[in-house]
Amino acid sequence: MLRLGAIFIAVCMVLIAGSVGAVLYLGLKMDPRTAAIAALAVLTGLALYNTISNRLRDRTLIGDQIADLSRGTADLSRQMAEMSRRIAAVETRLEATVSRQRGANDPLAAEIGELGGLVRQIAETVAAHETIFRDHGAMPPRPVASVAPDEPLAADVPLTLSESDAVSGPRRFQGMSREQIGELIARAADANRIDLYLQPIVTLPQRKVRFYEALSRLRTEQGDIVPAGDFIDIAESVGLMPKIDNMLVFRCVQVVRRLQLKSRDVGLFCNISASTLTDTIYFRQLLDFMEANRALAGSLTFEFTQEAYRSFGPLEYESLAALAERGFRFSMDHVTDLRLEAKELADRSFRFLKVPAKLLLNKAASAQSDIHAEDLADLMARSGIDLIGERIENESMVVDLLDYDVRFGQGFLFSAPRPVRAEALHGGAGNDDGADKAPASTSLRDYLAANAPSL
Repeated sequence: MLRLGAIFIAVCMVLIAGSVGAVLYLGLKMDPRTAAIAALAVLTGLALYNTISNRLRDRTLIGDQIADLSRGTADLSRQMAEMSRRIAAVETRLEATVSRQRGANDPLAAEIGELGGLVRQIAETVAAHETIFRDHGAMPPRPVASVAPDEPLAADVPLTLSESDAVSGPRRFQGMSREQIGELIARAADANRIDLYLQPIVTLPQRKVRFYEALSRLRTEQGDIVPAGDFIDIAESVGLMPKIDNMLVFRCVQVVRRLQLKSRDVGLFCNISASTLTDTIYFRQLLDFMEANRALAGSLTFEFTQEAYRSFGPLEYESLAALAERGFRFSMDHVTDLRLEAKELADRSFRFLKVPAKLLLNKAASAQSDIHAEDLADLMARSGIDLIGERIENESMVVDLLDYDVRFGQGFLFSAPRPVRAEALHGGAGNDDGADKAPASTSLRDYLAANAPSL
């Protein structure tokens, strides 16, 4: 419309100028040149008048719009100032509330720390008394803890007072040579006395069980329970770990089947030694077994220590790749330093990293690492790796780990490792692959031989 109006005005101005020139030429008998110049002058004057009037009208319109915009900007500025004042008031109240809560929690954390120290002293005293009684041939009964209702697969087990006591407790093989210890471990493996224990891994801060870690315990002929840390190194040196892992993996699959009958959101971590990855016979059995159970890949995670991972060679990486091709993922535990390559771990299908709580909270150790402990969870998350704080023994550790964005926790604060009930190792009902009917002592070789047609 604006363009049509401009064209109409231009045509009118031309007609007026032409009419003036015609009147001068025809009516006043002026010569054609003078009449044309006069007509051109009239046209120029009309054009200038139209341009100036349009400019004045546009200036008035723009001035009104600028005035409206100024009023709107002033209103917006007042609203922003009011919003800033409210936000500042909310932040002030929030900081005051947080300060009061921290002031109220600090004495409680101090008391909890003192109680933890007292419990540790009691544990040391009890351990010393047990040693004295054992030396004199008498042993007092150990207290038995009740089973938590959310651990349907675990049986009653003596409760260890703290994880540090369990790790650094007295050795069970004092006075024995490595050959004798190796023979003892071999007899225990042959007699199916390598028991499976489960320790929950919970979400923080909700403390809902999200995973379990499968741990091995050696049961001596006298009934004593030997933790894995006391016999794994020796079993590794004498070549027994592939056989022990063979039994452990089979039982873990049975436990995962039972867990899936209750909830598909709960997974299981299964520890495997590096020697199993390089043992041609046992690893081939393991690979075939995992191929037959690749439906469980989302719930079963294989775990390796940081020391073992750093010693991996081409053969170990090839074995990891073979398991990853079948959908299984990996975890790293027993981390001793934070010199980690998140992208490399993610490329090798590592999805979990377990770091001791004391290492994460150790400022001196963090200063010597490639990354600050506060940033470790974010770094791993960007590569798709979840950080798990392990060996958590008191509530103050939980509070500090939450500041580090640690989503999962494991430790004696939540539950000690508990043995799996015998019926849980017979698999879940409703499977047709024969695994449910297999006894707990069945090995992967026996299973694969018995189920060869169905595989």
